[in-house]
Amino acid sequence: MSDAAARPGAGDAYDAPDAGGAPVPSRRRMSLRRQLVLGVSALVAAAFVLTGTTTVLALRASVLQQLDQEVLTGLDLAATPGEGAGGGATPPPADGSAEPAPRIGTLTVVIDSDGTAVRADAIDDDGSRSTLTDAQLEAVTGADPPPRTPVTVDLGGELGTYRIAEETIRDSGGPDSNDSPRTVISGNSMHGVTSTTTALTAILAGVLGSAFLLVIGALAVIVTRSLRPLRRVAGVARRVSEQPLASGEVVLPDRVAPADTDPRTEAGQVGSALNSLLENIVTALNQRQASEDRLRRFVADASHELRTPLTSIRGYAELSRAENAPMTPTQQRSLERITAESNRMSSLVEDLLLLARLDAGQPLRTEVVDLAPLVIDAVSDAHAAAPDHHWLVDVGEPIDVTGDEDRLLQVVTNILGNAAAHTPPGTTVEAGVRQQAGHALLRIVDDGPGIPDSLQERLFDRFARDDSSRARGDGGASGGGTSSGGAGLGLAISHAIVTAHGGWIEVDSAAGRTEFTVHLPMHPAT
Repeated sequence: MSDAAARPGAGDAYDAPDAGGAPVPSRRRMSLRRQLVLGVSALVAAAFVLTGTTTVLALRASVLQQLDQEVLTGLDLAATPGEGAGGGATPPPADGSAEPAPRIGTLTVVIDSDGTAVRADAIDDDGSRSTLTDAQLEAVTGADPPPRTPVTVDLGGELGTYRIAEETIRDSGGPDSNDSPRTVISGNSMHGVTSTTTALTAILAGVLGSAFLLVIGALAVIVTRSLRPLRRVAGVARRVSEQPLASGEVVLPDRVAPADTDPRTEAGQVGSALNSLLENIVTALNQRQASEDRLRRFVADASHELRTPLTSIRGYAELSRAENAPMTPTQQRSLERITAESNRMSSLVEDLLLLARLDAGQPLRTEVVDLAPLVIDAVSDAHAAAPDHHWLVDVGEPIDVTGDEDRLLQVVTNILGNAAAHTPPGTTVEAGVRQQAGHALLRIVDDGPGIPDSLQERLFDRFARDDSSRARGDGGASGGGTSSGGAGLGLAISHAIVTAHGGWIEVDSAAGRTEFTVHLPMHPAT
């Protein structure tokens, strides 16, 4: 498919070709604002998590160290030789005061030398003393910690987790003592450690979570404000990219504001560079336009000046041929060739002059043109010029457009003439008109050998020729010419005329089928 008059903005963005050479559509990427907000938020979240975790672990280690000191202190008291270590009741103070209440959450186990538990109790939350069950006693004795080294055991049930320490003593403090070794185990509940760390974790989660949300909100605002100059620069670049720069005088009034061209900032450097780039583009395009204008004036002036001498040559040739004076065959042939070539030269000059006028924007006539009879007339003329082809017409209801009837007829005639000149005898050529989405579609289809791929991309260029194209006769095909190697201006003129009418031409060609589709805006009344 070759679209020689592609409309701006119809293309897609592509990344570099893959290994097979096919272009890969670009994937949607995350905006810089979102990258900055998400990236910094992730770093802040990691810092908060690390800070909170370190704080909780440090506090837990500190509280656990204090608990271990209390466990060892309790172990020293429980291991003091006397009745308390032997399992009896602790004697009351000598001054007769009441015995101090036992501490909640403490545990004491005394095991005799024969493995019998002389004492195995713990102080409950209500201050009462409860005896350990066999499973709990087995959990305590099975821990087997190193001497005076606190370890953690889980007693289950209501008691939960304890830190315990163990020491072996010899009871020699009473008259009945046999100096036998005993194992004393003392412990303290870890409920305080657990509740403290849990409360701190909840507090940190609430505080750091709220701070994190505030940081994200502030960060989004700061990043958005910081990127505003870059967005304004991008807006200028986008508006400039939407301007038509292919032809004509180019005016780019958009520039980045001075506030966004501060070289001390990254966005300012981009804005300043964009302004410099736009100045260079405008200068280059104006120079190009000036050169094109000079070339168009030269072509128009040269074409205009050549019309008179060519007319004179053609007139003198016709005058010489009209005389009855005897001429040699060479003279007769020379006059015929002079007449033919002067006619061809005159046609070429007229085409060049028409192109120069179209390029200069010379207005065309504006009238309502019915394409149906126009196509019928053009096909009739083509049939008379090339009777060895099969000509078909497919027209229905009237389809009106606004334009210059003579120029539109020239478009159809050029395309039909191109089909007749560059396809072999017997080729079927069909011309039809229909409407679609507010446009009139003029289709000319033939079943000839097709247009070479090397020519399709430049088919509507001026003097486009390809000697290997689908020519008949001597094989000198051209983009818009004749059977003997035309000048290559027919399709270029057709393209210029259609463009001047606000339309475009599409070409789809392959072996056995070539289709030209002319799109023209329909008349508003239609």
